[in-house]
Amino acid sequence: MDKFKIIKPTEGELEILGVLWDKESATVRTVHEELCKNKEAGYTTTLKLMQIMFEKGLVTRDSSSKTHIYQPAVTREKTQTQFVDKMINSLFAGSGAELVMHALGDHKPNADELDKIQQLINQLKAGK
Repeated sequence: MDKFKIIKPTEGELEILGVLWDKESATVRTVHEELCKNKEAGYTTTLKLMQIMFEKGLVTRDSSSKTHIYQPAVTREKTQTQFVDKMINSLFAGSGAELVMHALGDHKPNADELDKIQQLINQLKAGK
């Protein structure tokens, strides 16, 4: 696999990655049980997806024992950045400001979120 190739997880793979990011490592059974809390999923479907994710390089697998332990091979932050960059370029004509204005227009941030946004704005202004 080309080490510079961008791996784009599917929606199902993102759900699995979410479990692995939260737990840091898990068996297929553990991931499957977490997924079933929010939707119906077949165990073999979860297993197959995780095997595909291993082949794609999205997860690593410790197969030294009978029960394989999976860990995310990509970070949540890197994955978020990839998706946001793609969204900015494809939906907002390369304008991060348009994305932010659209997001804040459709979602009413609470006071804590507004404080974090203001801190980021202040940091960006101070850096220029």
